[in-house]
Amino acid sequence: MRRFTIYFLILGLSLSMLYNIEAREPDAVIDIWPGLAPGETTGETGTKLARRAKENPPATRVKDITRPQLNVFQPVKRKRNGTAVLIFPGGGYSYVVTDKEGSEAAAWLNEMGITAFVVHYRTKPSKTPPIQTNAKLPPYSERPLQDGQRALSLVRKRAAEWDIKPDRIGVIGFSAGGQAAALVTTRFEERSYKGQDAIDQISCRPDFSLLIYPWRLLDEKSGELREVITITKNTPPTFMAHAHNDSATPLSSIQFYTALKKNGVAAELHIYETGGHGYGMRPVENSNVDTFTKRAEDWLRQRSLN
Repeated sequence: MRRFTIYFLILGLSLSMLYNIEAREPDAVIDIWPGLAPGETTGETGTKLARRAKENPPATRVKDITRPQLNVFQPVKRKRNGTAVLIFPGGGYSYVVTDKEGSEAAAWLNEMGITAFVVHYRTKPSKTPPIQTNAKLPPYSERPLQDGQRALSLVRKRAAEWDIKPDRIGVIGFSAGGQAAALVTTRFEERSYKGQDAIDQISCRPDFSLLIYPWRLLDEKSGELREVITITKNTPPTFMAHAHNDSATPLSSIQFYTALKKNGVAAELHIYETGGHGYGMRPVENSNVDTFTKRAEDWLRQRSLN
């Protein structure tokens, strides 16, 4: 009995250390836009919501973001391999889960030598909804798409500054961030905003994509992929992971994968029987869904990206 007590004490301490979001601050925080973001009248970096009482370990959620930023996390210089990934956390567009689906993913990527950029994209306003100029886009997704396209071009423009190869820049998205990442992955041929400067002349096409339990990729009426998620032979190679019992149906990932297959795009899909939704980088009781990271590492390694 004492042996098991010691084991769980050590496990608890390890988890506490792993999920201590204060353990490392970003190496830099970069504004995505040179001034106010398109359509905005304020420039707020957001407000942290109160921690959820029964959530252990807790997660950090930031709402009311109108000034989107990149939180930069770099590996130690000797480990940098030239690959970069922009991370889109989830939060239903109401907030951004900055640690469980953000900085913790950055720590994982850094271990592989990959430079990580956590995208604090604009969230759904608490009061007046934003004006959406493209009615075909999913609700509240236009501003995250704009922020994602701009962020990818910005990172590619400044690649040398971060020891990055401009043809090795990918995206990873979780839940609503997975929807935003899917839009960035498929809508790179046309800007969702009016170009502002030289950065917007640089390609916003990701070189690869990882979509983790992406949210609402399907049209609710037809059950097919949304019309705006247009997959062609030029869509980047994509890795996907989802749980069979996810309330945000894994059919989103299955149909996205099917379209990739039909267009001859390299892809890999993992469906886990259990795991639910919103686990980020954290283990789930009675599930092996957290092993998606190992499968993703294998996929990245096969593509010489880690």
